[in-house]
Amino acid sequence: MTARRTPAPDSPPASAPDSTGPDDRVAVVIITRDRRAELLHTLDRLAALPERPHVVVVDNASADGTAAAVRARHPEVEVVEASANLGAVGRNVGVEQIARRGTPYVAFCDDDTWWDPGSLRRVADALDAHPRLAVVTARIVVEPAGTEDPIVRELRESPVRPSVPLPGPALGSFLAGASAVRVEAFREVGGFSPRLWLGGEEELLAADLATAGWELCYLEDLTVHHAASLVRDRASRAREGIRNTLWFTWLRRPVAAALRRTWHVVRGLPRTPAAGLGVLDAVRGLPWVLRERRPLPPRVEARFRALEEPQRRSAARRYGI
Repeated sequence: MTARRTPAPDSPPASAPDSTGPDDRVAVVIITRDRRAELLHTLDRLAALPERPHVVVVDNASADGTAAAVRARHPEVEVVEASANLGAVGRNVGVEQIARRGTPYVAFCDDDTWWDPGSLRRVADALDAHPRLAVVTARIVVEPAGTEDPIVRELRESPVRPSVPLPGPALGSFLAGASAVRVEAFREVGGFSPRLWLGGEEELLAADLATAGWELCYLEDLTVHHAASLVRDRASRAREGIRNTLWFTWLRRPVAAALRRTWHVVRGLPRTPAAGLGVLDAVRGLPWVLRERRPLPPRVEARFRALEEPQRRSAARRYGI
């Protein structure tokens, strides 16, 4: 992959700010592809935040003039133009840009999500106060209705037991577009997997973070807004989400748990072409999955076992179908 980027200005090391001004402890990374209008709206929202975060946009080979539009309307934003669609791995590219600046924390956005004023400061405060905390996930508000996303209840009522005291419920996984990460931890485990590309890619990263001794949690006083883009291929998203759920299960869960989880996932799928293709894609990947299989240690497997029943009952996990 080659990328062309606008140069980022030199910046001083991150420091704790006052309670209302700019906060250089946290930056924002956004991945995008062919959603220029939504992205510009998100960037307008981020530019108005009191924290004034540095923003990196990784453009996954858009064909709609996204990069030029961002440079024209938001020249302060750092734009990285990927030569191909990297999917979630574009976030890895963005985090590397932030790491070069010495910024310790990165908040992710999708091109149709944005953080509430003050939330990024509270992200940094929480990560400063809890050195083994790698990921914090925010409450998600669906726009324009202003209602909570159904997944929030599951986050709030997570049954996962933490290994250290945390400022909120411990999580087994997270939602990238509504979460912030500790750069050190993210880089330690290699970021998002190129194998999974996009669609439920967070689960594997979360498992690897927990295996390395890091924690994840939900924080009620963080808020991310989500105005779902109309420019999306729902069938492709469903197909990729099903494939990646099965791949994660086969890569990391012990045999009995993997068989049990596979049965519940497949049994609950709708009878659609996208669902069938997702299962077929997963089966086709079995040779590399078995080569790279690395079951979770018991303490981490316990986290995912605790989530099985909430996942079976969930009304928010329908793979976009």
